[in-house]
Amino acid sequence: MARITYIEFGGKEHVIDVPDGATVMEGARDNGIQGIRADCGGACACSTCHVYVDPSWMDRLPPPGAMEEDMLDFAYEPDPARSRLTCQLRVSNALDGLVVQMPEMQS
Repeated sequence: MARITYIEFGGKEHVIDVPDGATVMEGARDNGIQGIRADCGGACACSTCHVYVDPSWMDRLPPPGAMEEDMLDFAYEPDPARSRLTCQLRVSNALDGLVVQMPEMQS
């Protein structure tokens, strides 16, 4: 299990224990966190689970795949250095302490 901090656009923080094997998106959805819509349910077919990853975590995450990179083109104000889709981030103990921030809106 990993403890993940989700920060809404307005600054409200949610610290959630997310089980191993779930995605960062599922952790947000299952806990009613505002700002991650996840319209496609985790199929990497939209960009409504887009977040900005805390810079200190970028080197610790697996690189995005081609499909995620394509979908990020449709995200609201993507940051080439920090944007990720939470449906593509699988939780393990290695993500304990991860911090993500939601954009102002989802595309």
